[in-house]
Amino acid sequence: MDVSTAHLASAIGVRVRQERQVRGWTLEQLAELASVSRRTLVNIEQGSANPSIGTLLRLSDTLGVELAALVEQPDAAVALKVTPAGEGAALWRGRRGGSGVLLSTTKAPNVVELWEWTMEVGERHESEAHAIGTRELAQVHAGEVTFTTGSERATLGPGDAITFVGDAPHSYANSGRTPARFTLTVFEPGVGSNTGGAPLTTNDRT
Repeated sequence: MDVSTAHLASAIGVRVRQERQVRGWTLEQLAELASVSRRTLVNIEQGSANPSIGTLLRLSDTLGVELAALVEQPDAAVALKVTPAGEGAALWRGRRGGSGVLLSTTKAPNVVELWEWTMEVGERHESEAHAIGTRELAQVHAGEVTFTTGSERATLGPGDAITFVGDAPHSYANSGRTPARFTLTVFEPGVGSNTGGAPLTTNDRT
């Protein structure tokens, strides 16, 4: 991992451990509830793993917190919260240099996330189905991006926008010949509704 990725992994590990301990859960309990392996959870808490977006979503939903709570230091309640340019959390890295950066988010239980994505030619991000009711909106600013959800697909160019369901398997891909950039908004209702309940199934989360 590079320095910025290692710093983010360390911050995630600290927050996951804090949230788990506040609830009095063992590693085994959180691993079972979030449907991740104990070894994966140990690596995350030690800051030695770079967890996928899907794994982070499982943990955030199980712990009953928004995704940003796992990647940022806790802040006092304020009316305005600014994310300076270049200081968002890069939670996805493409093999050719692309990134998916979480810029801002609202608090649980009904969470809205704002992302900025850049994808080099040929890069693709695959996601399993999120929680029931999740919806995503995107606008392409540069290049060409193909959005796929379920069996449907649409290719967008600069200025085009799209709305699609996030509770089905979906993907974003740079299908053009130049780098692509788009903003993405994710609405995820009921984050934390499974907290303390039965272990999640594959159909419940990514």
